[in-house]
This record gives sequence, structure tokens and C-alpha cells, in this order.
Amino acid sequence: MNRDLINRIARSVLYEGYLLYPYRPSALKNARRCTFGTLYPESQIAGAGGPDRSNFHSEMLFRGPADTKISVLGRYLLDEEETEVAFETTLAESRRNQLGDAEISFSSALVRDDLHRLTVSLRNTGDSQSLISAHAVVSVDAGELISLTDPPAGVAADASVCRNEGVWPVLIGQPSSHDTVLAAPIILPDYPEIARESAGDLCDATEIEEILTLRILTLTDQEKAEVRASESRARHILEQAEGLPMEHMLKLHGTIRGLAPSLGEPWSNWDTWANRPPVDTIDVNGTPLKAGDRVRLRPGGRSDIFDIALEGRTAVIAGIEQDFENNVHVAVVIDDDPGRDLGEMRQTGHRFFFSPEEIELP
Repeated sequence: MNRDLINRIARSVLYEGYLLYPYRPSALKNARRCTFGTLYPESQIAGAGGPDRSNFHSEMLFRGPADTKISVLGRYLLDEEETEVAFETTLAESRRNQLGDAEISFSSALVRDDLHRLTVSLRNTGDSQSLISAHAVVSVDAGELISLTDPPAGVAADASVCRNEGVWPVLIGQPSSHDTVLAAPIILPDYPEIARESAGDLCDATEIEEILTLRILTLTDQEKAEVRASESRARHILEQAEGLPMEHMLKLHGTIRGLAPSLGEPWSNWDTWANRPPVDTIDVNGTPLKAGDRVRLRPGGRSDIFDIALEGRTAVIAGIEQDFENNVHVAVVIDDDPGRDLGEMRQTGHRFFFSPEEIELP
């Protein structure tokens, strides 16, 4: 079990909404937590209906020997403290463990041969406090846990009947590893990861980290004092933003990943744009025209003032473009435009587009 990776995923994604920028208790958006995976005391939601729940239930598939050791971890926020309840067991042993108001249980059932269905549930048994961002981690020391998101064909039918309520199990760890599953209350892919450039948890993981960090730095001294006087998680976020060196801020400015086709596959195999031949000429009354040729404009529509102002003007074709729907557009620069040089530099406002039907020979 890669605890460091699991911790980063939990603190960067699963705790989202626990605190939100500007991280001040007096801010309206922090008056009430808006986290995923909250397990409420059953007495508070009984008979209320709606999506609120007091427990989650997760089923997953495992293939391996019967004597495999299994580690089960339930984790959640109680007030602002990360709290864990855990135990180790085997396929043959159903287990239940209680810590305060949290009860986590495990059981397994043989499906066929060496294929087993594992069940993990976490329940709030208390009367007053909620378990926030509750999730579970299951790890095995032998055999393999099977992806429910993309199950092998031989077990797809078995995967389809696994019941998951309140969480969804995904493989976690190094890609291609099958020893650990994270049952998360939000939608994640198998093998989720945090960007290497990330400085850490901001509890706003769907925000752009660079922008959010810069906004934290713009808080007034009075606002920062309020953040520092509140809980430790908010104080840590502020201190982290203030302590980032400039070279790390530059890394947050963005990077490009994944643009190359996998396994050396050429772009043209999947890029339909690359497969289309370029349009270099248009035909006007039987005469082929290309970039650099002079034309006269006859706008066919009256959609804006330019359709009237440019009627009859002469222009030079600056380029012939084709959009994704295969429509051809002729880019022109007007002969008597004082800003013609800007049009030749492809600047907006001095480069105009017309269809081939709106162009004639001068």
C-alpha cells in the first residue's frame, strides 16, 4: 500500500470543499462544509429521504489464493482531524472494527474458482457528529484486485453485479499494479495521481492551482490574520502559499503532457485534420485564385456593417482557410485599408473573411 500516494490523493481531492478560498471562517462559503462523502448520524437523516447517507457500501473483485492477507483502512475527517480505523484479515475471516462513532466491516464471498467478491462498509453509529470525506482503502499481499471501471472480459459480468453505494472502487498505485483499491466518494479513474507540480492540498482541487495560490497571496494582512487564527488546515494552506519560492510558482504556470500518440502511433492515424489535403486555391468563374491574387468583394449577406462598407472594394487574398465542417473561407486584406499592414500580420479587425461566392475578379 502506497500510503504517501493515498495521502496526497485524499488531501488534494477527497477533502475538497472542507475549506474554500478565501479560507476565512467569516466568509459565507465557509459557513457550512460542502464536502463529498459525508456520513451523517442515522438519527439525523432517518425518514428524511434525499441523497444524505449514514454509511457507504463497496464491493470489488479479487483473484488470488485463499490465504491472502488483506488490509482494510477506513478514513475520514472528524472536526478537522484525520481519523483512521483499520485492521488486517484474510478471505476466510469477516471482521468488524469500531473507533468512536465509526464502524468498518469486511467480508468476502467465493464467486468461482479463485475469484472472490470483497465487501467493505463504513457506518456512522453516533448521534451528533458527521464523518466527513469518508473513504476506504483495501490492499492485498498476493493475488490481484480487479478494475471495476475496465474489467477483463472474463469477469465483466461479475463486475457488473458488484454493488457500490456512496463510493466507487478504483485501482491506485503505480500503473499496472493490482494490490490496492481506493473506494472514493467522487469519480476517479483507475490509478489517479496528483500533478508533480502541485505544492499540496488547497481543498479546492478543481481550481487552477496557480491562480488560487496567487489569490491567497493577495489577501490583506487583516484577512491573513483571521486565517492564521482559525484551524490548522487553513493556517497550513496560507503558510504554504506564502512560502513557495518563485521557481516553484513558475512550475505551476503549466505544462503539456500526453499530446504524443501512444506506442509511436503516427498522428495521421487518428488526427482527421491531418488527413485532409490543404485548400490552396478557389475557383471563381472558372479562374483559379490563390493567396496574393487581387479580387473584388460582393458580400452576399447583411449581417453587419462590413457587408455594406466593403461592397465593391478590391482586396488581396491573404489566405484560404477551411473549418472543421469543410467550409472554405477566403481571408482578404482591403487595398485602401490604412491598417493593411496589420491585416498582413493576421491582426483582428484588418483581415476579413468571405465565402468564394462573395468574391469576383476585379
